[in-house]
Amino acid sequence: MPTDRRGALRAGAATALAGALATACGTEPRPEPGPHSPAPAAPVAAPAPRRYPGRPTEIAAGPPDRPRVALTFHGQGDPALARAILDRAEHAGAHLTVLAVGEWLDRHPEMARRILDGGHDLGNHTQRHIDINAMNETDAHAEIEGCARRLRRLTGSIGTWFRPSRTQHAGAVVQRAARRAGYPHVLSYDVDSLDFTRPGPAAVVANVTGRIRAGSVVSLHFGYPDTVAALPLLLADLDRRGLRAVTTTELLS
Repeated sequence: MPTDRRGALRAGAATALAGALATACGTEPRPEPGPHSPAPAAPVAAPAPRRYPGRPTEIAAGPPDRPRVALTFHGQGDPALARAILDRAEHAGAHLTVLAVGEWLDRHPEMARRILDGGHDLGNHTQRHIDINAMNETDAHAEIEGCARRLRRLTGSIGTWFRPSRTQHAGAVVQRAARRAGYPHVLSYDVDSLDFTRPGPAAVVANVTGRIRAGSVVSLHFGYPDTVAALPLLLADLDRRGLRAVTTTELLS
């Protein structure tokens, strides 16, 4: 990356990070739901999984002949940071794909509706976010089904996608377990932002922009201030390239 561009990214990242932290820290605290708290009202006609004929069981990218990409987020962590990411995406006209962890939805059930009401995809990232490839089929199915039940209770659907936890690629056992749970495809990715390593906003942007192309599916995470700060810079870079951030459903439709 040229020196002047790297410097601009660092400067922009610092400004965006300061704004993200101010937003997150200034958010009114919300009481944790108790075991008997009612679920939030379900959005109307929450989307369900679809089968894409001609696509493999594990999908890592979309068509390369259309100027679209999918930014996919592993859904867990501080909900204030999650809301900041959603707000920034919507301000830029971008739609995301969020793969939610079931335990996270247990703690923050209101996030299911927030995601769907913003026009984003909502999917399943297992119940406890543990190494699903290390499980037998029965246990893997229980992990997937556990999150699917929560999604169904909150939205009326098991979600549009399943992504395995702690791995980029699902083994044959996990793919079978996902099909049993109602997911025709497993969602992988071809670009890893490495934001979970906390490399700084400029590095998150560089990790993505150095590899992204039309049709790419990018792995990102809620819960990291670096990602909040990086997102406006990343979306601006995509716009300069003529690429639009859409849901994975739209990417493949």
